[in-house]
Amino acid sequence: MTGKIAFLDFDGTVTTKDTLLEFIKYCKGTTRFYLGFVLNGPWMLAYKIKLISNQRAKERILRHFFRRTPLDRFQQICDAFSRDRLAGLLRPKALGEIARLKEAGVEVVIVSASPENWIRGWTAGIGAELLATRLETMPGRENTDPPLLTGRIQCANCHGEEKVRRIKEAYDLGNYRQVYAYGDSPGDRPMLGLATAAFYKPFR
Repeated sequence: MTGKIAFLDFDGTVTTKDTLLEFIKYCKGTTRFYLGFVLNGPWMLAYKIKLISNQRAKERILRHFFRRTPLDRFQQICDAFSRDRLAGLLRPKALGEIARLKEAGVEVVIVSASPENWIRGWTAGIGAELLATRLETMPGRENTDPPLLTGRIQCANCHGEEKVRRIKEAYDLGNYRQVYAYGDSPGDRPMLGLATAAFYKPFR
C-alpha cells in the first residue's frame, strides 16, 4: 500500500464555470442558449426546488439541444470547444496543483458530471485519467450512418454518489496509502468522503 491518488472534480473546481453551459453557448450561440433555458424553465425550477433529480434536469437540456445529433459531428464540435475555449476556463491554481501532484508521483483522476466528450482530450494531454458522464446513443437511420445522440445519459449522471461508485469500480482504494480529493459543491461531498485528505473549494 504505497501508491497515492488524487480525484479532482472538474466543473467549478478545476474550471471557473460550468463547461456544459459554456459548451452549449459555443455550439448553439448565446440567443439559442437563453431561449432553450426559457423554454425549459419549468424543468429547471423543478430541479431547483428538488422535485426532479439532477439527471432528469440535465437530460431535459441535452434532449432539447442535442437529440438526434450525429455522434461524429458532436465529437468534432467537442474537440473544437476543448481546443478553442477550454484553456480560458481553467483555474491556474488548479493547474499548478495538478502539476505538483504529478511531479510527486500521484495518480491524477478527473471526475466530472459533464460529458466526457470535451474533457477527454484535455486529460489525455496532461496525462490524467477521466471518469465522467457518458452520453447514450442510438443507431442512425441506415446501417452505414453514424450513431445519434438520444439526449439521455448512459447509466447514471456522474454526480454525487455516482462519483463514488465510478471511482470504486475503477480503482481499489485499498492499494493507496494516500487518497486526495478536491471538490467545490455538495455533489462532490460523497467523493470527498473517500479521501484521506479532502479539499473543498481549494483554488478560489
